[in-house]
Amino acid sequence: MALNNTYDARLQQETAVGAGVQLLLLALLGTAIGMGVAGWLTGLAFAFATWAVLSRALHRSALRSFGPANRVTLGRATLVGGVTALVADSFESAPPVTLLVGLTAVALLLDGVDGKVARRTGTSSALGARFDMEVDAFLILVLSVYVSTRLGPWVLLIGAMRYAFVAAARLAPWLNSPLPPSFARKTVAALQGICLLVAGAGLLPYGVEFGVVLLALGSLVWSFGRDVAWLWRNARQVVVPEEPEIPAEEIPAPASKTPELVAG
Repeated sequence: MALNNTYDARLQQETAVGAGVQLLLLALLGTAIGMGVAGWLTGLAFAFATWAVLSRALHRSALRSFGPANRVTLGRATLVGGVTALVADSFESAPPVTLLVGLTAVALLLDGVDGKVARRTGTSSALGARFDMEVDAFLILVLSVYVSTRLGPWVLLIGAMRYAFVAAARLAPWLNSPLPPSFARKTVAALQGICLLVAGAGLLPYGVEFGVVLLALGSLVWSFGRDVAWLWRNARQVVVPEEPEIPAEEIPAPASKTPELVAG
């Protein structure tokens, strides 16, 4: 019991350090750009929510060490927190596009690092995969909010689609079935962040940005549609077990319909 408490304390220290680094990044951003109230509150809310959710997940998991891959993902989450604060602040003042693009680009580049680190160090876990997925999904949501201010509310469909899928799975449990690995699915997921980053940079003409983001949305609809169709087909399949053949000598003789006479 004492050993488990020691491991749990170490894991909680990792999350506390992550929250501290997040606060340090917010302080640096606030000093550099004079971040307003919306940016500060949103950044602090993100830091607290990440710390609380991750701490609870680690407490309930069987992990004995936080692991190098999860540290990379936690670093990405810190960058996403900074991007979130900058996007929230952009509703009050002109955003520092270069800084926002820089933080986003690093977060996207590190997306493939944590998985490779986990495989090379043998520290892959269900919690690590889920942590990585949630950080990716939230970054896409934040970027879609930012780009929607320029291209229109329809861009929000990109960030909201994954959360809509999760909500739908609560009503239709067959959507929770595991999907087979797919290179196309991974490619489409990576494409979302790249396209939103390109559009958010504001370096291309409006029409080109519109087309790039529309391409991202179309590919995402195709990917989700393909996966939902696969899950539906497999959920509809009913496997009927075959009855084993019984040797003729083991088949019992049919009972006689004539009642037995009992001698009185």
